Amino acid sequence: MNQIDGRPLIIIPMGDPNGIGPEIVLKALLDPHVYDWCRPLVVGDAFCLAQTLSILDQKVHLHTIDSIEDAHFHFGFIDLVDLSHDGLETLKQGHVQALAGRCAFDYIQRSVALITAYGAGAIATTPINKESLRAADIPFIGHTEILAGLTDTDNPLTLFETSGLRVFFLSRHVSLREACDLVTFDRVYTTAKRCYQALKQLDVLEQPLAVAGLNPHSGEHGLFGSEEMTAIGPAVERCQAEGLPIVGPIGADSVFHQARTGRYSAVLSLYHDQGHIATKTLDFERTISLTLGLPFLRTSVDHGTALDIAGQGIASAVSMIEAIRLAALYTPRYQPV
Repeated sequence: MNQIDGRPLIIIPMGDPNGIGPEIVLKALLDPHVYDWCRPLVVGDAFCLAQTLSILDQKVHLHTIDSIEDAHFHFGFIDLVDLSHDGLETLKQGHVQALAGRCAFDYIQRSVALITAYGAGAIATTPINKESLRAADIPFIGHTEILAGLTDTDNPLTLFETSGLRVFFLSRHVSLREACDLVTFDRVYTTAKRCYQALKQLDVLEQPLAVAGLNPHSGEHGLFGSEEMTAIGPAVERCQAEGLPIVGPIGADSVFHQARTGRYSAVLSLYHDQGHIATKTLDFERTISLTLGLPFLRTSVDHGTALDIAGQGIASAVSMIEAIRLAALYTPRYQPV
């Protein structure tokens, strides 16, 4: 490996081997532009990747390595840390299996160990399956929770980006009822400040951060709900009193469009689907998830394992390519808190 190579290192865990992860990783790395942006390194199983290459009818060299220093990092070679799991011949693409969940977790765990030892770079993750993780008795529900546990990080921050629109989330995987209950002064105030710091970390704080409203028309001064008056508005005012460029609440029916057209650097959405619908409607395939607050930057596709089409060679790699591109773009400026 060229020690003076300025391209950032991007480690790519292969994802659930029964899903489309192996396919979209290979398709992404068959795009020569990826090698202009970064030095990609896959963590997975050579057995599964070789099977997928056969399905795709593509010829590329799987270059298995023992250390990062052994990698080639140029087009035509896919540098791979091969975990060589036992029993891979029993995997059935398109199915939920404990072994698939165990493999997916192990790929992430090794990726974290590699990036930590290397001391620089990012991780760009592929889909994992919650049912397979559960079947393997993995005590985490998803990527964010796994990465938080492996790095001893308290409450990482999720940011979505697509086509210039950036969206943070006040809450993630909770019921809508619980999400509404989480819209409190303290939570909005604390999260808005964290979002501000994250935008500074990424060097994209050109305009204020907007906080979305919860109720229709931001409650119309209490006609349709009081959260804007009792929690959101006061939390924004506290941030402003501290000199932070944060505004809101702004009605959710307009704030995402305004951010997309450059009025705001990002939006703090108040629950999972409020922000997901806005970004995925704009561009589903290029909606990328960034996890901030970890010792390294993590980007990810924001779609699932697509078990219904796994192994057919028809999965789109657009999201995977975009996740790698954003990881390469932001990693040089990302400074862990």
